[in-house]
Amino acid sequence: MSAFMLNRRTLLKSAAIGSLGLTTGLLTQRAAFAADLTIGIIYVGSRDDYGWNQAHAVAAKALAAVPGVKVVEEENVPETVAVSKTMESMVELDGAGLIFATSFGYYSPFMVDAAKKYPDVQFRHAAPLWSDKDPKNAGSYFGYLDQAHYINGIAAGLSTKTNKLGFVAAKPISSVLSNINSFTIGARKVNPNATVQVIFTGDWSLPVREAEAANALIDAGADVITCHVDSPKTVIQTAESRGVKSAGHNASQAALAPKGFITGAEYKWETIYKQYADTLAKGGTLPNFLSGGYDLDFVTNTPYGAGATPEAIKAADAAKVEMKAKVPVYVGPLKDNTGKEVIPAGTVHAPYDPWIDQINFLVEGVTGSIT
Repeated sequence: MSAFMLNRRTLLKSAAIGSLGLTTGLLTQRAAFAADLTIGIIYVGSRDDYGWNQAHAVAAKALAAVPGVKVVEEENVPETVAVSKTMESMVELDGAGLIFATSFGYYSPFMVDAAKKYPDVQFRHAAPLWSDKDPKNAGSYFGYLDQAHYINGIAAGLSTKTNKLGFVAAKPISSVLSNINSFTIGARKVNPNATVQVIFTGDWSLPVREAEAANALIDAGADVITCHVDSPKTVIQTAESRGVKSAGHNASQAALAPKGFITGAEYKWETIYKQYADTLAKGGTLPNFLSGGYDLDFVTNTPYGAGATPEAIKAADAAKVEMKAKVPVYVGPLKDNTGKEVIPAGTVHAPYDPWIDQINFLVEGVTGSIT
């Protein structure tokens, strides 16, 4: 398999990641690809949603600027047979050799069926869903944003005056819970008096409920608001309009909150996209699973805004160094918010420990329930 085949489980077994050619330095030295390549990128929403879709669109723009690469895009494609038609068009009319399907519901059956129909085309999906039962020309890629949310928490914990932080979340699934927990652990590391109140809206894109949740958290005393929803635009704008600070998610929302934005947890899909394109252009074989975090430059944090205090910036910068060095966030003893010990003393869960993918609790310091 390619040296790029990484997930939490395989990273645990590798002690020589630096020798795999996955560093940012190697990537930036590759100014051009050896062969022309057309890449199709499909979005479930608008490319300028200030969220999940925009994070991919930013990477697409960077990829399109690389000599030898042509990018074709289509936005607002629903998770129905419509995405099958879009993929078919990109292959047959545009000559795409690689397709990125960026929404969760695109994978099965749509992308899997497309991969079977076009065995000479590579298909990759932005969620860790691929298994060895799926076509070999299909695969998954993902960035572990919990690491960047930990840094968000560090900055938020030193930017609050009330010690009350608010988190608007879509659903209590493990990827969301790990972000909430990492944010909370970061905040309480630098500010033990900080607490996080979470409100779940019930779905990924419910702007009205997101605004209601943000307002409720602010009414309860939160002076920093963050979130995990597809488009944080509503949450960030609500916080700004109420005169409180905010921390972002998915992409940069800095422009939406010129007075209160602190920083944000961002996917850096550009790193992954360029690795895929470079591998294909050089005649290599793509991995079926590619994942990573801060150390592999797969996630990052938005540049600091006016809401970040000098103390917050200093501590967050130090936390970035820790994340790049794979310093663990989940270290025992640690209790959940019901008082149950979830990590005993002496136990450490490294950044790519599969345990993190199975988190089903909220840590101590969080007000809220997953039931």
